[in-house]
Amino acid sequence: MTSVAFSSDGTRIVSGSWDKSVRVWDASTGAELKRLNGHSEYVCSVAFSSDGTRIVSGSHDKSVRVWDASTCAELKRLNGHLGVVHSVAFSGDGARIVSGSYDNSLRVWNASTGEELKRLNGHSGWVCSVAFSSNGTRIVSGSSDNSLRVWSASTGEEAKRLDGHSDKVYSVAFSSDDTRIVSGSWDKSVRVWDALTGTELKRLDGHSDKVFSVSFSSDGTRIVSGSWDNSVRVWDASTAIELTRLEGHSDRVRSVAFSSDGTRIVSASWDKSVRVWDPSVGEKLKRLNGHSDAVRSVAFSSDGTRIVSGSVDNSLRVWNASTGAELKILNGHSSWVCSVVFSNDGTRIVSGSGDYSVRVWDALMGTELKRLDGHSGAVRSVVFSSDGSRVVSSSDDKSVRVWDASTGAELKRLYGHYDTVRVVAISNDGTRIISGSNGWCVRVCDTLTGTVLKRLDGHSGAVLSVAFSSDGTSIVSGSRDKSVRIWDASTGAERKRLNGHSAWVFSVAFSSDDTCIVSGSADKSVRVWDTSTGTELRRLDGHSDTVRSVAFSSDGTRIVSGSDDKSVRVWEVVPRIPWELSRHGSWIMSLPDHQRLMWIPREVKRILNPPCNLLNISSKPSAKVDFTDSRVGPAWVGCYTPQTY
Repeated sequence: MTSVAFSSDGTRIVSGSWDKSVRVWDASTGAELKRLNGHSEYVCSVAFSSDGTRIVSGSHDKSVRVWDASTCAELKRLNGHLGVVHSVAFSGDGARIVSGSYDNSLRVWNASTGEELKRLNGHSGWVCSVAFSSNGTRIVSGSSDNSLRVWSASTGEEAKRLDGHSDKVYSVAFSSDDTRIVSGSWDKSVRVWDALTGTELKRLDGHSDKVFSVSFSSDGTRIVSGSWDNSVRVWDASTAIELTRLEGHSDRVRSVAFSSDGTRIVSASWDKSVRVWDPSVGEKLKRLNGHSDAVRSVAFSSDGTRIVSGSVDNSLRVWNASTGAELKILNGHSSWVCSVVFSNDGTRIVSGSGDYSVRVWDALMGTELKRLDGHSGAVRSVVFSSDGSRVVSSSDDKSVRVWDASTGAELKRLYGHYDTVRVVAISNDGTRIISGSNGWCVRVCDTLTGTVLKRLDGHSGAVLSVAFSSDGTSIVSGSRDKSVRIWDASTGAERKRLNGHSAWVFSVAFSSDDTCIVSGSADKSVRVWDTSTGTELRRLDGHSDTVRSVAFSSDGTRIVSGSDDKSVRVWEVVPRIPWELSRHGSWIMSLPDHQRLMWIPREVKRILNPPCNLLNISSKPSAKVDFTDSRVGPAWVGCYTPQTY
């Protein structure tokens, strides 16, 4: 993220990013409201007009663009700068826009017509930051020439030059009464200046690295700053005392701003997140991130502490399985990530992508260890052998390949399928590989020789998922024919057919003790089945789109699911206190006796996670009911321990 700003009413946040997009977020819930696409290079700066109806953005593509904040329509494109447009701002009345560029100039534009009104020259280095005074009569700029300059907005003449910084002045802003200017510099300092005389009033030291962004609170009593030291700091504007340090970003803080009422601060960072803070206590209120497109694959680490997910947004992400905190973002694929899995020891992750490559990553550092090239089509499925020495992959090129996980060398190529090979799995002893294809069949092959040992026929649609039982005696498969089937791995005989899904079954997996199977489907549900009887034990509803991937934790108590709704969810297989929402009200009812447990407000009911859903990792808002310390029925007395005196 490169730039953030609040709307004047504090209800929305706009952000600009290296991904070339401008996004609008709900400031209360963190939900993404709008995405504005059009820039051909990364977006350096964004701002709302004071009435909140328009957004202005400046980009590395040298253009300034004006957008309708409601419809996302591009209203104007302001061309003229000869270099990157690094900063943009509206005048208070919304009639003008000022922009600063790597071409060393400032330009003032008519916001309605796009006409260039003034060109302000004087800086001997690129212009890093620009701002209007609240009355619109003056403009302040900060530059790589280490100076601030104050200009007449009407004539374009330089009124004052403010010297003192010993490195680039990267951010500038007026106080709301226009009497002071604040600046942030690569010399690690924040400085406050008299806007009329140019005198330096205060120097705020404390950051241990370059200061990228500064802003006044609307009442002028506080200053917020963001730095390369990953921190956001709040200062008393009169005394220069540091009031609060807001830590949580894992990379450089690129942009900060106060809400108009001064109760919140928004920050954007190179860690790809936008965060909203309560400056009075330093508490993080919201983090706006997560996958920006459909989640295609999910997996637990063997110890159950982490989850890895792969998405159509081309990224892999590693999450804390208990809290949902994002631990790592793994970037490198140039197309959607189809499949992800941890090695058994949890030190590595393997991924397959639409860019035809298989990649092996360090799971702790997030660095790419190996790139395995050879497939001539999208890599649909990847898996480690149980000892982590080999990787098996399947592809649209109709092949299954076995790789040395350390060297990246291709060890074996298995052909035989006549269409896309959608999925692969390897037995725990590493001797057999199973694969499922668009050709409706499942094949069992010898890992060393590639010989086809068995062909499992029966599905009437493409086979989308397969898995071995832990003892290697059974195989489960899911298909476009909407069924889940269990097979004898030795004879190839069909043992059970599990019917219930009303759409394609995209993913299946055994629990570690092989007593249960989990399946995910285009009918948006996750279902748990009894392996021996084929009975449906539980249906987990909550996803709002196709469920693409499911997996059990190694202890069998949790299930993780990934969906086209862009979320990753963690489910409790057996809820400690079963419950459901009343059909026509807002009561949580116990099961099976349907006693009222808790009343839920309407606004919470809309975003409430369903029963069994422990965690919802998503950029969309959610709420959950925690019954950890609760008692139901006569056992309620166990919640209370009388005091003795």
